[in-house]
Amino acid sequence: MRLKHSPFLMYSDGQGNIYEDQTLYTVGREGWDAFEVPLEDWIELPDGGNLYELPGRRGIGIDVKTGEMRLCEKGWAVAAFIPPAHTGLFLAAYETIEDAPTLPLFCYTAAGWYNEKYLVPAVRIEQDIRQECEGYDGELVKEGSQYLKEKYPNNRLVQHLMHNCVDTYECPAARNFALSRWECPIPSSPACNANCIGCISFQPEEETIVSTQDRLTFKPTAEEIIEYTVPHLENAPYPIVSFGQGCEGEPLLMWETIRESIIAIRSKTDKGSININTNGSKPDAVKKLCEVGLDSIRVSLNSAQKSIYTAYYRPNNYQFEDIVESLKVMRHYNKWASINYFVFPGMTDTDAEYEALRTLIKETGLNMIQWRNFNIDPDWYLGLIGMTETGEFGGVKQVLEAIQEEFPHLKYGYYNPPMERIKGDYNLDFAHR
Repeated sequence: MRLKHSPFLMYSDGQGNIYEDQTLYTVGREGWDAFEVPLEDWIELPDGGNLYELPGRRGIGIDVKTGEMRLCEKGWAVAAFIPPAHTGLFLAAYETIEDAPTLPLFCYTAAGWYNEKYLVPAVRIEQDIRQECEGYDGELVKEGSQYLKEKYPNNRLVQHLMHNCVDTYECPAARNFALSRWECPIPSSPACNANCIGCISFQPEEETIVSTQDRLTFKPTAEEIIEYTVPHLENAPYPIVSFGQGCEGEPLLMWETIRESIIAIRSKTDKGSININTNGSKPDAVKKLCEVGLDSIRVSLNSAQKSIYTAYYRPNNYQFEDIVESLKVMRHYNKWASINYFVFPGMTDTDAEYEALRTLIKETGLNMIQWRNFNIDPDWYLGLIGMTETGEFGGVKQVLEAIQEEFPHLKYGYYNPPMERIKGDYNLDFAHR
């Protein structure tokens, strides 16, 4: 798509209606500041994306006549949620008025209106279609969910995944499990050893925002895990089973149960891949899991800088060096090591963060970066971690290009790869399976 000018800014009237303001061009935000977005960075809002009203916030745009930045006073600012497989390059730019509510835990990408289309500054970082909206047939999901409820009536995990994750939250991973395909979730731990500011499954009662989903309330047994994961690995296309989900705490706190499960799973099938999504806080546990058959790990972090990581995760009984060691352990055993890297324009692309990321890649021998959009209110996040100035930055797109150029072996994506990709066919196309 070639644009002759930037898209027009959009605003909401507070009643669920969104309009374009043809006196203002949309700009984007990096850190605390607003910038003009390069025309080549705009793409059409992908299927599955949504627009949000940002109450208590006035959008910032460039006056089409004067070229000066000013506020849109016609209504509240608008941002976009961009769906999985896409990474945003700029946040929505706005000025927050006094007593504005904290925004819920979603991503807030800049959005504009051009030639009858919604546009966002983003790149498609992953070709895998596993969470494409058009890939979910609601009736088939419902049938699959009902089948699993009846097949495993006494399995608390399956019931949790179907009743809560599929029926209530429409979790993409759980819906794929209901459809007997690709990556199957294994929530494992009701407890956590971090106090993440933007935790999606637990927020303190005194906090003004709420978690987007309820956390697992029980400790699954190895028998419950084995009962449904072995059939999935045996029968699903490109199968993965993943410990550690958004509806739970930290899975490594349940490493003994996970270890027992992996041993039993591998005694019954050698198919597919066994993955863990984790904060990487217990490298000794990771070692023990590698020894019995763990294939891949995805460690989540908001920053490769210890100070910024610690301010957000607020870890209990572990430190940043432990997550680095966990990645090293995986590579020592020649297993797949990814990071779930929360992209925040104006922080992810600072000089200091870029250098810290380079160091992390070199020190750990990392296989992959999953460039994830950070679901958090930007002002709230920067305020709580005490970031009044983010420093010099060069653009998220430029960081993507620079890291890839320096580390050509490093894979980019949004999802955990199946064993077929891990073994070499990384450009595997899921579209026809």
